[in-house]
Amino acid sequence: MTSMTRPQKLKALIELMRLDRPVGTLLLLWPTLTALWLAAEAAPTLWILCTFIAGTFVMRAAGCVANDIVDRHVDPFVERTKSRPLADGRLRLFEAIILFAALSSLALALMLMLNAMTRWMAVAGFCIAIVYPFMKRITFFPQVVLGIAFSWGIPMASTAVREGLSIPICLFFLMSVIWIIAYDTEYAMVDRKDDRTIGVKSTALLLGNWDRLAIGLMQFLSLVLLFLLGKICGFQIPYSLALIIVTGLFIYQQILIRTRDETCCFKAFGNNTWVGFTIFIGVVTEHLIGAPSW
Repeated sequence: MTSMTRPQKLKALIELMRLDRPVGTLLLLWPTLTALWLAAEAAPTLWILCTFIAGTFVMRAAGCVANDIVDRHVDPFVERTKSRPLADGRLRLFEAIILFAALSSLALALMLMLNAMTRWMAVAGFCIAIVYPFMKRITFFPQVVLGIAFSWGIPMASTAVREGLSIPICLFFLMSVIWIIAYDTEYAMVDRKDDRTIGVKSTALLLGNWDRLAIGLMQFLSLVLLFLLGKICGFQIPYSLALIIVTGLFIYQQILIRTRDETCCFKAFGNNTWVGFTIFIGVVTEHLIGAPSW
């Protein structure tokens, strides 16, 4: 590895944490913020809001670092990941470990600001996030583990606001897991050829030619659960409009993945940031206009 200037080192660290690629952070952030509004039945307190926003950024960054540490020997053989800082040698393993430790410490500090129940939930979420990178080596369902990890902010938001769970939160959590399995399968479709070569498992490899149908069914089930959530919460026109837009976005994704072109599959995956944002806006708007309390 050639010597690097400080700006180059900083750039590599930013890439390792994916701070230059906010899609993953947004996919994690929108459901978490939506859950805060669902749990509070109104705008959450500024303190809770800021804590969860900061926690989302920190945990996503820590998860990316952990993932790259585990995958450092396979990333060089995958077209999409071969230019990552650990894969191309710009950063050394001990530097990544130090960064992971620093991010974990920051996450711990944020966790201590929450109530006892939410702290234990955070510990469980951290463990799930750490386990995820290993799942692609032992099961064709790593997307399920990712779905739970990326959705964990939902029950955490509820316990932080109301020290418990509710039916709407449970429905939203289930919807989120299914939705994430769908969009991460789109993501896995990008790497299918490389994953098959290096022996990494995914739902995209398992499903084969049934991938588009399976994604469509999961998207439909996500819409059904979102519809039930709206009924239980008494949501009306703004939320209904949001669901119509989400339906359109899912249709657009199906059009994108119809030929299984890798670039289009990646575009379909990224489009899900708008799905999460649309649901968030629909829920927030309902509370702003005073939707009936469930």
